[in-house]
Order: sequence, then structure tokens, then C-alpha cells
Amino acid sequence: MIKLSKLTDYAVVVLAEMAQGDACLQTATGISGKTKLPEPTVAKVLKLLAKGGVISSCRGVNGGYQLSCPPDSITMASVITALEGPVLLTSCVEGNDDCCSHSANCSMKGKWNPVNDAMTRALENVTLTQMISSQRGTS
Repeated sequence: MIKLSKLTDYAVVVLAEMAQGDACLQTATGISGKTKLPEPTVAKVLKLLAKGGVISSCRGVNGGYQLSCPPDSITMASVITALEGPVLLTSCVEGNDDCCSHSANCSMKGKWNPVNDAMTRALENVTLTQMISSQRGTS
């Protein structure tokens, strides 16, 4: 089973809330209150999203966080990469140095690349706007 962490799931919830905030600066406390997620978790998610370039931060008394681009430009690939690292279905895809001890003799080495690329493309084709629209359709 391929499964994302709860933190990544929470990141989408946080981003959905931020997208509805009319591009104004938002705080971890405010987002926590609206999403009912614990403030330390929201703060951690915000820091990871900022480090990944999905959102931007402004320090100071009137500081906070805001989306770094419109919701229809934020892909699920960028969110997952910010929280989990690059999308790698196996450890032996091209460009990854973290292969297993059998990689020198493995007939499957590199064969997962097309599958990994397809997964990445699929995630790049789903935007935050689509996730929010799906969310609204189910309530």
C-alpha cells in the first residue's frame, strides 16, 4: 500500500483553509482554530510548506503565512514533495542514491522509472483548487 503521512493530509487541510482566506496573512493559531487541528501540528505543517516554497511567511508582530501562488497553481506533487520529499515508489529509481544492497545484480533496477514518472505526472495534474472543489462536492 502506498500511503501518505497524516502530516501530508493535514497540509492539504491547512492549504484548503488558507485558499479560502482571500490571500491575507494567516497565523498558525487562526488556522488551528478554523481547522480544529492542534496548533503545534499546524505550525509544523506551515514551516514545512514554507520551506518547500508552497507558501510564504512574513515575520513580525503582524506576520503570518500566505499561499505563494494561486490555488490552481499548487499541485499535489509540490505539497507531497514539501512534506515527504520527492515521490519515489521504490528506492532504486533513477536519480536516487538510496538503493538496496542487491542493486548491482537486480534485473529490476531502473524498471520502476516509468511507473514513478506516471505517478509524479498524475500528482502534478491535481491542484489545490481541484481538491477544494472535491471537498465542497462531498459536503
